[in-house]
Amino acid sequence: MKILYPELPPFHTFLLETDSIHQVYVEQSGNPAGMPVIFLHGGPCSGTKPDHRRFFDPARYHIILLDQRGCGLSQPFGELQGNTTQDLLDDMERIRSRLRIEQWLLFGGSWGGTLALLYAQQFPQRVLGMVLRGVFLARQVDMQWFLQNGVNRIYPEVWQNMLNSVSASSDDVLVKLYAAVFGKDQAAAERAARHWQCWGGQVALGGDFLPNNEPLDVQAVKQSQMELHYAKNNYFIAEDQILKNCAILRDIPTIIIHGQNDLTCPLEAGWSLHQALPQAEWRVLPNAGHVAKGEEMIDALVSAADKMARELS
Repeated sequence: MKILYPELPPFHTFLLETDSIHQVYVEQSGNPAGMPVIFLHGGPCSGTKPDHRRFFDPARYHIILLDQRGCGLSQPFGELQGNTTQDLLDDMERIRSRLRIEQWLLFGGSWGGTLALLYAQQFPQRVLGMVLRGVFLARQVDMQWFLQNGVNRIYPEVWQNMLNSVSASSDDVLVKLYAAVFGKDQAAAERAARHWQCWGGQVALGGDFLPNNEPLDVQAVKQSQMELHYAKNNYFIAEDQILKNCAILRDIPTIIIHGQNDLTCPLEAGWSLHQALPQAEWRVLPNAGHVAKGEEMIDALVSAADKMARELS
């Protein structure tokens, strides 16, 4: 069973200038002459972490991480002006051009996998391959599962607490959460953000995520604002856009990895993508959930990156 590669520092970091007020944090590690791979974090607004470098063999990979607009070390944190899905895809292409990379491997989970698929559909000639984890297709059915009638049946107490925090029903919870976190009442914004984050944590991680009354910092509220900004705008893509355009991707080597116990992005999403991309390698992990943690998931992701390095370099 494979484990993460040893810790390694970046050999270069910079802030990418964009066409707006955003500056995007980018870092490079591993072998600058190796096969380029870009790691795409989830969220939106979760940001990268040092361990994200460790899925890749540093001797074989030129490892590129970025914090998407408004996330992590990108500036200004939480800024929503000029922050749409297309803006993020344009930033990826700016990074590729700045680093003079002809083609690269896309490696992303959840929302990061969504970006990988959308980028590959827009720039297929730039993509060597894709490793996708915990597929999120940003369809109405995916949002209904998460916010209307689906996983709420599994965690009814945490779900009801979130509804109560904004006096919502299942029909208007997204609208009311959005209004609360962007409202002028700071206490109400913090309460809504706390319950939103508890709900996401409960669904992704299980365990006990009943909220406490500790105040949230400004960044936590801004992170919730960004997540709800994307959700309320249907992630700035057309309904079923990804699946409808998968014919573009059928010549791109792809590995799809999905945890059987993923409650954030149920297995049906990964299966539907595999039906649209029948050439892709399809791996279901019987004991894994949504996050990129745990022995089974780490083994699968490291193994996938190693396989791509062998077969594509």
